Amino acid sequence: MTTYKIEKYRPTLHFAPQKNWMNDPNGLIYFKGEYHLFFQHNPNDSIWGPMHWGHAVSKDMITWEELNIALYPDELGTIFSGSAVIDWDNTSGFFPDEPGMVAIFTHHLDETEQTRAVQTQSLAYSHDQGRTWIKYDGNPVLKHATKVDFRDPKVFWHDETQKWIMTLATGQTVTFYSSPNLIDWQFESEFGENIGSHDGVWECPDLFELTVENSGEKKWVLFVSIGDDPRFDTGSRTQYFIGSFDGSTFSPEGDQVQWLDFGKDNYAGVSFSDITKEDGRRIYLGWMSNWRYANQVPTEGWRSQMTLPRVLTLRNVEDKLLVVQRPVRELNQYFSREIEINDESIKSEESKTIKIDESSVEIFLNINNNQAKQFGVVLSHTQTQKTVITIDSKTNLLTLDRKDSGDVAFSENFPNLQKMKIHSTDQVSLRIIIDSSSIEVFVNDGVYALTSLIYPDKACEQISIFSFDGDIRLTNSYISALNS
Repeated sequence: MTTYKIEKYRPTLHFAPQKNWMNDPNGLIYFKGEYHLFFQHNPNDSIWGPMHWGHAVSKDMITWEELNIALYPDELGTIFSGSAVIDWDNTSGFFPDEPGMVAIFTHHLDETEQTRAVQTQSLAYSHDQGRTWIKYDGNPVLKHATKVDFRDPKVFWHDETQKWIMTLATGQTVTFYSSPNLIDWQFESEFGENIGSHDGVWECPDLFELTVENSGEKKWVLFVSIGDDPRFDTGSRTQYFIGSFDGSTFSPEGDQVQWLDFGKDNYAGVSFSDITKEDGRRIYLGWMSNWRYANQVPTEGWRSQMTLPRVLTLRNVEDKLLVVQRPVRELNQYFSREIEINDESIKSEESKTIKIDESSVEIFLNINNNQAKQFGVVLSHTQTQKTVITIDSKTNLLTLDRKDSGDVAFSENFPNLQKMKIHSTDQVSLRIIIDSSSIEVFVNDGVYALTSLIYPDKACEQISIFSFDGDIRLTNSYISALNS
């Protein structure tokens, strides 16, 4: 296997493992100046297999250093998804001297001819910033007599009730447990019956508070990832609910299904624990793939990458609260503005073409629509490979077409159109970040997001902004290239 093949498609701005398989982000946490990313990892192959926790650290969430494997399988099973917390007050008794890190994860035992699969929750703790781990000798700390799907614990400290809360995926529901010490867990409530999408198994939940922009109001938000179901085109994706949480029960407002991302390639995302109060951000990271083709994507020697880390807030859009996602500000230092576009019209049936031959590109377009029926951007990776983003004024639909984006032959599903409904096309802002093998599109300052893998021979050679059946005008727009 040549170095070229291993490096082909490797991202510049997104975390990818040095080798072999990766899926869900686990144990996202900030501690002593470092962001930690643990992840589902098969160290033996570049397809899904016996799960370990891989580990990487970063000062800014963009440039990562991969460390040794954190957690290995044992007699209780392989190491499925979970979370990590800092036990500041030594509630667990693991940290008599100074606060340390506790991982809460799912042990998974495969079914045999005699027994069915078993999933239980276990603990490990670290005294050295996650470099080495001790598994708790009383594992597992939580099990269930009947539920087979019983996994992905996301734990946080709930100030109001002074206890730890675990949000757990339990088949087609989410179940909440509480604990004074991370060891002894008590059932609180179950959520999910007759609400939301049940197109696949519920996985990787996350519960946290978000502030509504331009107000002091706060709401609780529950993320739930939905596994793949071959009956539907979309594959795996993530829904969310907005409501209230009293330390025991989550109560949603409204019953409409809300999707976090309208692209194919953002799944199993969760937020960082223990971001400092001074920082105050809720930062989220997703697995950039889709179970429909995750094992088949055309990388060699390694598979999968994470999305860019994103700051989450809530915004009131036409009397409806929506989760807003914006790439973290730390990304800005990696780009320099190359081209500014201000107050420039693109006439009907015309386009503006800009040559920019770069490994990573950021495009910001502020578009005023002057009755154009369609407008958008052609991202030319090479002379023959392109991805097209089109906005249709009649249907208020944004589509991303990657059928000519490069290698798409590994999956019948991969070339299908990705579609996103937006509330208005009179004025549209687009922030598009292109890396070696991905495109992330943020519309109207993060109200809508579309995340998509691509596998072109080069990231970007030129950009064409087009308009049909009417004009558009660009103001305060720019294109940035990666700092050398």
